[in-house]
Amino acid sequence: MNLAQTILGIHFSNPTVLASGIWGITASGWRRVAANGAGAVTTKSLWLHEHRGHPNPTIISTEHWTLNAVGVPDAGIEKARQEIGDYMKDKPVPLIANVIAESIGDYGKVSAEVLKLKPDFLEVNISCPNVEDEFGRPFACSVADASAVTEAVKRVSGKTPVFIKLSPNVDNIGAIAAACAEKGADGFTVINTVGPGMAIDLKSRMPILANKVGGMSGPAIKPIAVRCIADVYKATEGKLPIIGTGGIMTGEDAIEFLLAGASLIGIGTAIAYRGDGVFKLVCEEMKAWCQNEGVKNISELVGGMHTALRRSNK
Repeated sequence: MNLAQTILGIHFSNPTVLASGIWGITASGWRRVAANGAGAVTTKSLWLHEHRGHPNPTIISTEHWTLNAVGVPDAGIEKARQEIGDYMKDKPVPLIANVIAESIGDYGKVSAEVLKLKPDFLEVNISCPNVEDEFGRPFACSVADASAVTEAVKRVSGKTPVFIKLSPNVDNIGAIAAACAEKGADGFTVINTVGPGMAIDLKSRMPILANKVGGMSGPAIKPIAVRCIADVYKATEGKLPIIGTGGIMTGEDAIEFLLAGASLIGIGTAIAYRGDGVFKLVCEEMKAWCQNEGVKNISELVGGMHTALRRSNK
């Protein structure tokens, strides 16, 4: 049973990918993830300059969900040069560099700097509040803003594929994906966290997170992620690859994402639930399912739900 795929010229030994923000801080951390079976790793969101996050407490988890309000902290481009430069010396698996900015101009600038480090893909986090918008809405919430960021990054990206990381907190994620595709997006990461959500401490009667609210991840958001992946796949006619992320815990979860339209599977919160061996576990579970179903190559499953729906409508 073959889990390998080649996507936009990059070979992946299996479809599991470390999602951004989880263990994605240092070269040693990325190597550890690769040694634990991940097919690729994604960096944490990289800013052009140092960006301070929110004060603690920043994370709370239950068996069903995790809320985080870390505030996307980062030491800036100099630290990225050190860690990515170190990792690329003996790169065990492909590296996806995630970038973030507060303005359209800065998206172009941080992307240009990170691209000098030769990542395999560039992932553009457009869920940051938009300082150029009167109401501070994230770039991901507007067709015009998402398109403008895509255009700015593509202007400097050269041959490196650009994946736009989309938010589920919109009315029509498919329309935003289609607009980004028109501006040259090479693929998408679907989805970012859901919410914001809130948890309250019953004794103090106060919000648990210092920021009061945070983005929700974990198994509770999986059905939303599956729907969003399906919407983006349909809106782009299955022509652009998707990294599906959001609530994956098992190999069968991963298969569901593939059927919805994802080619790669982002795993993050599941590390806290199943340990650092979750990548190998998910791959083993995917293989077992495929062998039982007579599937020889994992790529056969990508978009399978859409094929089944077309057949049923004939």
